[in-house]
Amino acid sequence: MEILETINLTKKYGKGDTEVIALNSANISVEKGEFVAIIGPSGSGKSTMLHLLGGLERPTQGTVKIENQDIYKLSENELAKHRRKKIGFIFQQYNLIPVLNVRENIEMPLRLDKAKVDNKYIDEIINFLGLTERQNHLPNQLSGGQQQRVAIARALAAKPAIILADEPTGNLDTKTTEEVMDLLKVSIKNYNQTLIMITHNEKIAEKADRIISIVDGNIISIN
Repeated sequence: MEILETINLTKKYGKGDTEVIALNSANISVEKGEFVAIIGPSGSGKSTMLHLLGGLERPTQGTVKIENQDIYKLSENELAKHRRKKIGFIFQQYNLIPVLNVRENIEMPLRLDKAKVDNKYIDEIINFLGLTERQNHLPNQLSGGQQQRVAIARALAAKPAIILADEPTGNLDTKTTEEVMDLLKVSIKNYNQTLIMITHNEKIAEKADRIISIVDGNIISIN
């Protein structure tokens, strides 16, 4: 079942001689439960595409449909609510709040949305990601791999349909990268979620169900 579709998705910056086409008429379709990797050189438009899929930026033209809803027909408030409920974001920088402990960081998006916290589900995620003994620790008391696990748990907390990840293992060593990727793959399977990830790591890309290659803002292949 299709969960995400883009139609002629385009993002331009600047005007006239300074105009840059960051993404040019991108058309993709993603099925529910898929793991899709987006690859390409620096500056190719990968992050722009991810931001457009997640509603963090508005396109110059084109459409993003999630569960058949054109997200850019939503108002700013509706779009913000959509992001919190439907999308989980994982970035290379963990973006944890230093004065909040592990559990508080994980629950923060739910509390911002004044949503009910499913404590049993949060406990399950924390245990699954190996953070049970660390849930009262502050971020500066954790290793890089542990902080990324907290970021993953935070992304899962609202039970989003789609997880968008921008180089989530870029700051991790090889062993921790493999552990985090294994956890992510098991997680999306357990919770029936879709994962779309930007990566420069060929080994990670090879784990994906499909690979989208972008060069100079153009999708050159989908395999």
